[in-house]
Amino acid sequence: MSVSTLDPAEPTDPTAVPTRRRRLPLWFWPVAIVGTIFVLAVLRVITGANDIASSGAIGAAVALAVPIALAGLGGLWSERAGVVNIGLEGMMILGTWGAGFFGYHMGAWAGIVGGMVCGIIGGIIMGLATVTFGVDHIVAGVALNITAMGIAKYLAARFFTGLPGGGVTQSPPLPAVPRLSVPFMSGPLGTLESKQIFFVSDLAALVRGLTTNISAFTIIAVLLFIGTFYFMWRTPWGLRLRSCGESPVAAESLGVNVIKYKFLAVTASGALAGLGGAFLSLVAANIYRDGQTGGRGYIGLAAMIFGNWRPGGLAAGSLLFGYTDAARLRGGGANVHALLLAIAVILLAVAIWQLRRGRRKQGYLSALTALAVGLWWFLSDSVPGELLGATPYLTTLLVLAFAAQRLRMPAADGQIYRRGEGH
Repeated sequence: MSVSTLDPAEPTDPTAVPTRRRRLPLWFWPVAIVGTIFVLAVLRVITGANDIASSGAIGAAVALAVPIALAGLGGLWSERAGVVNIGLEGMMILGTWGAGFFGYHMGAWAGIVGGMVCGIIGGIIMGLATVTFGVDHIVAGVALNITAMGIAKYLAARFFTGLPGGGVTQSPPLPAVPRLSVPFMSGPLGTLESKQIFFVSDLAALVRGLTTNISAFTIIAVLLFIGTFYFMWRTPWGLRLRSCGESPVAAESLGVNVIKYKFLAVTASGALAGLGGAFLSLVAANIYRDGQTGGRGYIGLAAMIFGNWRPGGLAAGSLLFGYTDAARLRGGGANVHALLLAIAVILLAVAIWQLRRGRRKQGYLSALTALAVGLWWFLSDSVPGELLGATPYLTTLLVLAFAAQRLRMPAADGQIYRRGEGH
């Protein structure tokens, strides 16, 4: 039997007992989007934070989510093949410099390609270390992050110093990637949004934020998510790649070149992370700056884990992190303070769900946390400025803490594999 004839849901380990995993129905996502907008509308009315569901906040959330999502998508490719990629941050750093260098000298589209190529170089280094030489994945990833930071500093000083507007820590201003808007929608939707009609205006703000002044780079990122889902779960090649992360011994016994698939997956991971870095240079800032990734590679890894190693969940997690960052940047303490009420309600719902499932320890912990957050919202008017910068990272920790019990990583993720181990 060849791997190409296997059903995508079939376990790759021939000794495993088949289990039926519940899939979310197609109607879940539109219902979830409508429910989220309803919750934001309620928050806007209760707290008076009108910017919390504005089109500007939605647009900013999408822009902030894209580099996180691309890094997480790179991690998904790597980990589905069984390689833990802590080096996403380093690959993004290389991508920011590549986009700055090629973007300045050859144009915005060349900058996108340059960021991807530099990310691929990072992916090749990671693949050589982990797949070819069997270095521990965590050690290799940390080493790549540290090395990439130093390489980017050196290259910036070497190639940007002396250029107009450039210097040791930054590039000259870069050309912009084209932006697109759906014709004849922004004006009417903006009018409807300004009327502050409960839910209707919030829904108009969502549509306006997703259809006005959207970077072409964002559209490319969405297409990459669709393409990844199709490749991973609808093609024989994707099945072979996923089998390498579930049971490489079984995959090799069925004729899969495990080493090749792992190496290609890590290389693709570098390309996607490099694209995330290119987005930061070309779209988010229109300039390369030292340290501009700001840990987004790690947040992308967290978003991938939150999404249970699937593109849809990864996209939702990236938007969550992007939205909290947008709320912090646009409204400061007022917007984040309004979100505290939503967090308290969500934690209370989690507590009830955990208690109904008989998990008393987790349920009581969630309830106490909900009480503390609720009291914080009730007894204060804003969030201290010292805590605002940590909002995305606190969101990351909070989400992972309460999502951990439903996660299932690839069975062989992080394991060092040598060719012929199954013989």
